[in-house]
Amino acid sequence: MKVGNTMEKQLIISIGREYGSAGHEIGQKLADKLGIELLDRNLLDEISQIKSSSYEDLARYDEKPKRFFTRTVRGYSNSPELNVAELQFALLKSKAADDDSFVVVGRCTDKIFEGIAPVLSIFISADLKDRITRIEEVRHLSEKEAIKKIEKHDKRRAAYHDYYCKTKWGKASSYDICVNSSLLGIDGTVDFLYDVVQKYLNK
Repeated sequence: MKVGNTMEKQLIISIGREYGSAGHEIGQKLADKLGIELLDRNLLDEISQIKSSSYEDLARYDEKPKRFFTRTVRGYSNSPELNVAELQFALLKSKAADDDSFVVVGRCTDKIFEGIAPVLSIFISADLKDRITRIEEVRHLSEKEAIKKIEKHDKRRAAYHDYYCKTKWGKASSYDICVNSSLLGIDGTVDFLYDVVQKYLNK
């Protein structure tokens, strides 16, 4: 698949992010600039059609760690969180096997494509004050509520990632690139990552 206007070479860009770091927005803008698809919760739309399931039911368990005291019988788990994760992993792997290039936000994709397709893994953080301000504005919350929401989501994302991956969520050694979006701003971070991708594709 052609990546942007550069060359014929498959690439999957995996973006992990702190809550409130604008990781999703950066991922969308980077995908648009490269001319490739962004995958996140829209994966659930495809799965809901394939499995004739409700999007709302799938979304309820999206990117959440598996509960304790679950069991698997004949290949089926009684954990809806695990089932939703595995369905997304399978769909992503099938897209990768088709030589698709895309940006994917979250979903442990820094590791699930190993041996299947080339992956550039990125983690986006931001200064806490900027994350708080962003959540206050986007979610219309007080500072105290924004801090609580940040702590809750980061804890859940770490638990989800670390359950499926051997690496640690947010740890620099777990990713190819770690960038603080507060340093350059959203558009500056997009431009920086775009330049990195071009150099990676042409190395």
